[in-house]
Amino acid sequence: MKSLQIDRVRRSLDQLRDELLSQRTKNGHWLGELSSSALSTAPAISALAAVRLHESAVDGSSDAFIRQGLKYLAAQQNPDGGFGDTDLSHSNIATSYLVLAASALAGQAIGESLSSQLIANLEDYVDRQGGIEALRLRYGKDKTFVIPILTNLAIAGLVSWDEVQALPFEAAVFPQSMYRFLQIPVVSYAIPALVAIGQAKHYMGRRAFALLHWMRRACVGRTTRVLENMQPESGGYLEATPLTSFVVMSLAATARGDHVVARKGIEFLKDSMREDGGWPIDTNLATWVSSLAVHALACDPEDDGQWCSESFVDWHLDCQFQQRHPFTGAEPGGWGWTDLSGAVPDGDDTPGAILALKQHASRIGQQHHARIDEAIRNGERWLTELQNRDGGWPTFCRGWGKLPFDRSSVDLTAHALRAFGDRLDASRRDKAVCFIERQQRQDGSWLPLWFGNQDLPDEINPIYGTSRVLVAGCVHEKAQRRGIDYLVENQNDDGGWGGGSSVSEKIRRWSGDSGVKCGESTVSTMEETALAVEALLTTGLIWH
Repeated sequence: MKSLQIDRVRRSLDQLRDELLSQRTKNGHWLGELSSSALSTAPAISALAAVRLHESAVDGSSDAFIRQGLKYLAAQQNPDGGFGDTDLSHSNIATSYLVLAASALAGQAIGESLSSQLIANLEDYVDRQGGIEALRLRYGKDKTFVIPILTNLAIAGLVSWDEVQALPFEAAVFPQSMYRFLQIPVVSYAIPALVAIGQAKHYMGRRAFALLHWMRRACVGRTTRVLENMQPESGGYLEATPLTSFVVMSLAATARGDHVVARKGIEFLKDSMREDGGWPIDTNLATWVSSLAVHALACDPEDDGQWCSESFVDWHLDCQFQQRHPFTGAEPGGWGWTDLSGAVPDGDDTPGAILALKQHASRIGQQHHARIDEAIRNGERWLTELQNRDGGWPTFCRGWGKLPFDRSSVDLTAHALRAFGDRLDASRRDKAVCFIERQQRQDGSWLPLWFGNQDLPDEINPIYGTSRVLVAGCVHEKAQRRGIDYLVENQNDDGGWGGGSSVSEKIRRWSGDSGVKCGESTVSTMEETALAVEALLTTGLIWH
């Protein structure tokens, strides 16, 4: 019986390996495209429509993109009238408002919008959720998302500019090294939005008192040059459609749609549209998924290493940043999530790349070893300098602030420790371990910053967070045991982990049969189940 089970596992593993290897690009890496998203498509429509509306000299070349985007959105409305981030996402107030704004701006710019019945159902959903106050409540003190959404609504004429909080765009005249001391109300990666939206409010909103108005007016030119310096060659800030769109629509609303930043942003948006008429949140995650793929292949006990070509290793090495980054001011040595020009080095992709390079080193010729060793040392130095005083690792910038995406997080800290192995200074490692153990919840789980579960309250994902800590093998025995107990006690009735009602709905949609019975228990996900099993295997609880 055991032999039959092992044979079955081997056949499944061979099938998965073949499928994974078949998805490589010509030089051996993986692309990692994201799905189209209403969260991205709506701002892209708004940006193109705002330029069309406010710049009389532009031609109608954007009209087809706007129409295709509207067609995509029309097919994405959920039964409750709202819109979710993707076609498999629950409705939320943020994306729903963005769709309202996009439809309104498209109607003003090209005379076409979403159907009146769709808009009526959407407005009903928004009202049921609590309107603007519900939007503000969703994000709390973090203004990174709520102010751009309100700005989009104001540009569309759906709310007064009085609803849009003024952003201190003038702070961008200071050196990047000072940003963390200025208590800026947006996360570190949103400086382009801070500048463009702050300027739009300055021009379109009520006039501030004389001295502040004069100071801000004097800073417009210098802060606009910050936008220019931060914009990557592709034109897309962070390779992200929403962020780029908010910048473009803000410039257009202030009669600057012909500015070089706006023009490059528009070209990025046009280049980024998918065949289905939608836009992804980010262009791709090539570096991230390639690092994960290397780890997955290397875990196979019968791995022959033939996937590790010289071109693949060179590509992975070339993704490391060799110069100070203009967006965050990060020193050389880190990796971002993609090989495209809009990537920014961060505290999750850098450990992933380091771990992948260690696997490359054991499978490639000696001629690459010196370069791999140097890249790993530079990556480790970059990570060391990123560590916060509390012992944890943030995403982009050390000591930036208290907003969610800038705080130290458990998943990034565990990933960094895993990448370092025994090469991190003992005092730094002890501080990191203490940080992780302080974050352990009463039930034994840990919560990650990234990769949530939409079916859980506040979209948390304790399976992911707990698994990442246990796989890193960094915490003491008592904390580890509590984490293991959490995973064991939260296994679903179907044998897996994670998931929820949206997974059941996904099965129904894919089956094409609304009568499919998924059972009363939670339907698990492959991803969270794989993470949990990997964690239990790593800690020695499961033996094969």
